[in-house]
Amino acid sequence: MTFVDRAVRRIFFAIALSGLALTASHHQARAQTHYPDKAVRIVLPFAAGGVADTTVRIIAEKLGDKLRQRFYIENQPGAGGIAAARTVISSAPDGYTLALLSNGTAISVSLFGKLPFDPLRDFEPISSLGFFDFIFATGAASEFKTLGDFIAAARAKPGALNVGTINIGSTQNLSAELFKTAAGIDFTIVPYRGTPEVEVALLQGNIALMIDSYSSMKGNLADGKFRALASSGPARSASTPDIATVHESGVADYDVVSWNALFAPAGTPPEIVKTLNGALQDILADADVKKRLIELGIEAKASTPQEISARLKSDIDKWRKVIEKAGIPKQ
Repeated sequence: MTFVDRAVRRIFFAIALSGLALTASHHQARAQTHYPDKAVRIVLPFAAGGVADTTVRIIAEKLGDKLRQRFYIENQPGAGGIAAARTVISSAPDGYTLALLSNGTAISVSLFGKLPFDPLRDFEPISSLGFFDFIFATGAASEFKTLGDFIAAARAKPGALNVGTINIGSTQNLSAELFKTAAGIDFTIVPYRGTPEVEVALLQGNIALMIDSYSSMKGNLADGKFRALASSGPARSASTPDIATVHESGVADYDVVSWNALFAPAGTPPEIVKTLNGALQDILADADVKKRLIELGIEAKASTPQEISARLKSDIDKWRKVIEKAGIPKQ
């Protein structure tokens, strides 16, 4: 074989390799462009029917319409969201199994002695879905017309008043602990197994105040059985603009806003995260979606991956201090 023949062969070989590289690149780009090409599972650490479940079902339906694939919900309730988290982090990081994380996830980091996952390390943030306050409410026949009235009574008789929440370590329960510290008052926090029991206790006069989501109290508030005294966020919520905040009621630096967000297993390709984030930005800006969620007391709001990751980290630090100060034993 002559020198010229060898040179020609090398040129053809180089051209062939380039063609293979371009073909592989084309197939890779095509695969990324066409995500999703099958159904996507969203795993929730909550039971069906709750506010988080309802919120995500509304958004999943819209994601399916926008990305032309079915997004379906799989409920895996359990303490600390452990079962749901295990399912997601053991799944392939390919965008077809996603997780709902929440303010409760941030709490679980300090509430459990040994949490078998690290939400900051084991998950890839995508976007927030919605934010919501908690409502401080009393019975319609209560002597307390404002939260200031309750605070004054608690100062006059330390430990005498009962405040009802759901289980110890829940965001509602820790909101009561934070309220006690921030307001510099003492009262007895009574934990119940679920919101219906707290509501019955308030109706029967066994507790003076309850703290829970607006959606859970909406019926009793509308019927005039409950009176809302305050909301927990730093500013009045769009869903309850007539309810003063705890801060407005004289408790400086009180700020509790719960949230839900979509995450993927760590290592999920950035192109998939970008696709999902872009879809959520559009969906959560939609007037119909905003209206449907505000009726549940949820402010629909998308974020960048970096923003919701920072919020998760900040809330882990925040609730760790509350748990430690309240002396709540690790589960």
